[in-house]
Amino acid sequence: MNKILLIGFSLLMMNTAFAQEVVEPSPSEDSSFQTGEWFKFKMSYSGFFKAGEATLQIKDGDIDGKPVYHVIGKGKTTGAIRWFFKVKDRYESYFDKEKTIPYKFVRDINEGGHTKKIEINFDQVNQKAHVNNLKHKTKKVVDTKPNIQDMVSTFYYLRNNLNIDSLNIGDEIQLDMFFDLENYGFKLKYLGEEILKTKFGKVKTLKFRPYVMAGRVFKEEESLTLWVSNDQNKIPLKIKANLAVGSLRADLDAFKGLKHPFKIIFDN
Repeated sequence: MNKILLIGFSLLMMNTAFAQEVVEPSPSEDSSFQTGEWFKFKMSYSGFFKAGEATLQIKDGDIDGKPVYHVIGKGKTTGAIRWFFKVKDRYESYFDKEKTIPYKFVRDINEGGHTKKIEINFDQVNQKAHVNNLKHKTKKVVDTKPNIQDMVSTFYYLRNNLNIDSLNIGDEIQLDMFFDLENYGFKLKYLGEEILKTKFGKVKTLKFRPYVMAGRVFKEEESLTLWVSNDQNKIPLKIKANLAVGSLRADLDAFKGLKHPFKIIFDN
């Protein structure tokens, strides 16, 4: 359960050397999102049981006098599951409004009594991550890849810079991400277009398959599927995961503050 909540925030941690799949960072006026955007997701286990909810919100922030986007992600278990496995997570990312690269990342989680509180400050010029473990009162400096992303900024970077016109079914996208104390390479496969039925109506979507680690949580590498709206917003609409036991899905339940019109197909 905790793994899925984590994945829900990042909406998938994807080497900023994307080849032709990703273009240069867009100016802010052409971006897919804006300050004030807010999403709420509902999660269910095996299609029936309420499992939790998560939110993502964009605010204006400031890092050393520089205006940034400040994204806050929250997640918690709800319903009966909460009584035997309580999750309350908070993720924050402060990233550049033009380049969409992070300067600060915060992870504050409580997952069934397992807690972490970590603050990471990124030196994008010197390619360093300054990791402050507030729970254990330790500090470390780790080398990073150029233009490294955190698990939240990744999603917003891709929304702005993914060049859909050059993608073919089966193409794979790679990206470097930093999490806790390590650099991670993440791979994402493009599965094509699909019309998805949502609570808002039918929506044209882009379908992706992130690769995950098979084992105790996921059945296999290709256990996770993501649908985003095929419009200027690139709204995350649905995530589905086949677990070692059962399945979990997250569906967009509410939203506000979109920068562009949300295109819905109305049946005649």
